[in-house]
Amino acid sequence: MSSEREDRQAIRDLVEDWVVWRDAGDWERFRTLWQPGGRMMATWFQGTADEFIRVSQEGFARGVRILHFLGGTSIDLAGDRAIAQTKMTISQRALVHEVPCDVVCTGRFYDFLERDASRWVLVLRQPIYEKDRLDPVDPAARLELDRAQLERFPEGYRHLAYLQADIGYRVKTDMPGLTGPEVEALYRRGATWLAGGPCD
Repeated sequence: MSSEREDRQAIRDLVEDWVVWRDAGDWERFRTLWQPGGRMMATWFQGTADEFIRVSQEGFARGVRILHFLGGTSIDLAGDRAIAQTKMTISQRALVHEVPCDVVCTGRFYDFLERDASRWVLVLRQPIYEKDRLDPVDPAARLELDRAQLERFPEGYRHLAYLQADIGYRVKTDMPGLTGPEVEALYRRGATWLAGGPCD
């Protein structure tokens, strides 16, 4: 049996490997981080890890670059199950109304994890979107956003969603934010998971 310290370190390693391997397009190693049937939730995608890898590869080939940076991690352990929350930023560059822009969204990865026979794996990753901003790459560029379109999306990721919708993605409009019923429901699912229940 591994010690609690070893479990915590293994989970932190997994969280860090996810970001490095995903952003680098190291898909074979990235695939090893997931439980078979593991699921990924994001503004622009909701589905299995295998589907996420496929659509990420397709986007990568088209020049889509969505990058991630990590902060601290908090881990709740319950036997062979865990919930990890990791501070993160999502950064994406794309044309918005023909103007090259960067969007940065700050939030947390909220991860449902399970230990199989030999290692920790991801069962479900659900980001929490706390705040974001969008800036032209050239500070002198003029950019006008459609206010009605922008306000269709939740405050925590509305600029990220605006950019993603503008380049053709269908964006989910009820993802968890810093506060509100969606994030409260997520916390309840996390408690259920740690108590031995399902993560759905």
